[in-house]
Amino acid sequence: MVRRKDPAVRSLLIERAAQMLRSREPITLRSLVAGTDVSTMAVYTYFGSMDGLWKAVRQEGFTRLAARLANVTMTADPVRDLAALSVAYLSNAAANPDLYRVMFDAGFDLEDSEAADETLHLLVRTVERAKSAGRFHPEVDALELATQGWVIGHGLASLVLTGPLPREALAHGPPVLTALFISAGDEPARCRESMGRGWNPECLVGSSNG
Repeated sequence: MVRRKDPAVRSLLIERAAQMLRSREPITLRSLVAGTDVSTMAVYTYFGSMDGLWKAVRQEGFTRLAARLANVTMTADPVRDLAALSVAYLSNAAANPDLYRVMFDAGFDLEDSEAADETLHLLVRTVERAKSAGRFHPEVDALELATQGWVIGHGLASLVLTGPLPREALAHGPPVLTALFISAGDEPARCRESMGRGWNPECLVGSSNG
């Protein structure tokens, strides 16, 4: 009888690999499973090889981000939704700091690059909705604006997760994003109102390693 794979073991190995990468520990089959009840063969059972493990580690970061973004309820206000998606992005980074650091390491391939790209495309579609609603100028490039928003979120998350800025610095997100959206054509007062509805600071409090 074929033994079923245990998702908990797969998750354990991914989490441990991400933690070791973050702390710059030498990673070998033996060091990866040291102190666990898992054998070195588990790496081959669950990932096929060490290269397969690295792909899975990076992919897992995007998988968790996608799940967090999918939990955001879309409304009739696309600018509010962009704010809520930004909070989801930052809260995911705060909850999964080790995986977040690996997500953007191009030294490792992805298992499914299209699934990873979809996290950005969700923002692009929301920007398109804002254009259709007359909130942003028609000539605004949706991909460019979504990328600019992503860069803001990534920069803020990285500075907080690596230590230079305290967790409270995440509160700088709304004014920076508001300025970006106003530059794209949104009316200032309306933009601030939408941002206030979408930005829930409680989602950024108390996050820890996931």
